[in-house]
Amino acid sequence: MKYLHVHAFLLALILSGCSSEQSGPASNTAADTPRDEVAQEAPAAVTPPVTDEKQTPTLVEESSAEEVEDQNTDDVPLLLAQADTSAARDWQFEEGKQYFRLVPTQPTVGGADKVEVAEIFWYGCNHCYDFEPIINRWAQSKPANARFVRIPAMWNPLVKLHGQLYYTEEVLTKNGKLADPEEFRATVFREYHQRGNRMTSEGAIQALFERFGVSAEDFSNTWKSFEVAQKMRVAEDLGRRYGITGVPAVVVNGKYRTGAGEAGGYPNLIKVIDELVERESIR
Repeated sequence: MKYLHVHAFLLALILSGCSSEQSGPASNTAADTPRDEVAQEAPAAVTPPVTDEKQTPTLVEESSAEEVEDQNTDDVPLLLAQADTSAARDWQFEEGKQYFRLVPTQPTVGGADKVEVAEIFWYGCNHCYDFEPIINRWAQSKPANARFVRIPAMWNPLVKLHGQLYYTEEVLTKNGKLADPEEFRATVFREYHQRGNRMTSEGAIQALFERFGVSAEDFSNTWKSFEVAQKMRVAEDLGRRYGITGVPAVVVNGKYRTGAGEAGGYPNLIKVIDELVERESIR
């Protein structure tokens, strides 16, 4: 019995993600970098808002699906029938064990047209590094009615700097300035976890983008853009709303939060995600 307890404890340690407190050493790494350097690399002053919805993240307020149901009164009988079907299902995973319900339901990045699966991550987290190929495979074969998004954690100056890196990467990709975003992401993970490049300054991050053919001008304009700054504000807000204290974490449709620790490992985490997507699909 004693052996089983020790084994369970070790397994929990292995499955647990990188927490905001555990990112302390990373924070110290940031502290090793002159503070003035980090401060100088923070987003520039905000420019007038961009009105193009394609260029700015859209926060979809909570319970949007319920609002649609209220508006379409003709669908009420059908929705009630669907609710009965959901209740009759013999679900494999249990609320409070493999996943947790967010009350009230929180906003999502995209619209209510699809079930959103959001991975909250940090490039400097070794667990996120391990989870990356697994979640990528899931994203390639995800249900047609599901949307996958990534949201960087925003706990401390270095983690925020890497969040700015992620959104700069995202905007440059959208604008056709970064040709191979998948390889770029893999390179960022390798730089941190295999080569010891902590990317603690704007200059170090710019050098990485330049290796992928991004000009200094394109990098600078995007790095300091309102679009990137706005995405970072949304990420920080969602991280707080979702109660994220460790990564990688997964939030389904702003309603359910789970992770490898709760699910019992990455293979089970993927099963939990699929089941939660199914739950949201038949509402």
